[in-house]
Amino acid sequence: MIFEDEPVPGYPLPILPGHVSPGRLERVLRAGAFAVTTELAPPDSADPEDVYKRARVFDGYVDAINATDGSGANCHMSSLAVCALLTRVGYAPVMQISCRDKNRIAIQGDILGGAAMGVCNMLCLSGDGVQAGDHPQAKPVFDLDALSLLEIGRTLRDEKRFQSGRKVTFAPRVFFGAAENPCGPPVEHRALRLAKKVAAGAQFIQTQYVYDLDRLRAFMRAVEDLGLLGKVFILVGVGPFKTAKGAEFMRNNVPGTHIPDAIIQRLAGAQDQAREGRRICVELIQELRTINGVHGVHVMAYRQEESVAEIIRDSGVLAGRVPWYPGRDQDPADRKAS
Repeated sequence: MIFEDEPVPGYPLPILPGHVSPGRLERVLRAGAFAVTTELAPPDSADPEDVYKRARVFDGYVDAINATDGSGANCHMSSLAVCALLTRVGYAPVMQISCRDKNRIAIQGDILGGAAMGVCNMLCLSGDGVQAGDHPQAKPVFDLDALSLLEIGRTLRDEKRFQSGRKVTFAPRVFFGAAENPCGPPVEHRALRLAKKVAAGAQFIQTQYVYDLDRLRAFMRAVEDLGLLGKVFILVGVGPFKTAKGAEFMRNNVPGTHIPDAIIQRLAGAQDQAREGRRICVELIQELRTINGVHGVHVMAYRQEESVAEIIRDSGVLAGRVPWYPGRDQDPADRKAS
């Protein structure tokens, strides 16, 4: 659905023809640029400055910043609150919505509230089970799953109504996304899962970590065979390892994570394993840039956020483009480039 191209208070730019949001991430992707996103781990704090400190390390290197929503079922500042703070100063956040903790009434309210505060991108997730986190005694909700959440979000935006049928007076102007794991078993069904999410309303995909490019290429061929190229923007997840032991721990303890032996052996044989981990990440990004149907990269550097700028700079994937950041002079050329 194409919205009218008029200014909206609280949004950075009017909506362009063919777009559903006024956000920078959608503009970058639809312009054909190789997009870069990353994740901000919300603080265990009520101080806004703790959010801004974490965001500043990405200035000038990323097109959007995900605010995780109780990742791993651990309690932190809410994604909605982090995104509200980021929009105050001009960042482009991706609000994550987990079905674990809220029912459809609360979720629909959050979609409207986030959009009202200028959040243009929302990632729809089922969410990790509470048994994995720091509050295993919590009661999970799971009133929705990622597919039904996408459908509800699309109904709010495109049909201007709640799931109940009651109309909303101003629809949320949001670019909806979902997650996928190209390398997790059963790998032969992953493209079909993606197709279901696209049918439900996903316009962009951010994948889980990918360290096996052969598996990714097979996944992308299956995506192409299903006729999905051109229907969804795919940003592939990567991240640096500090040590071989850390990579092995992730492989053995994080469900769905596939890390080839060659990666762990390369890390183990390096004199500076952290540097080698960053170098591997750079090489993966450079290879991803060449794969048909990959529109960008999602860099997840948990507790290594300061390494994201170095990784993106060394990869060269921005090709001279400088994403917007607070304080940057906004002349017309800058606004177009951002």
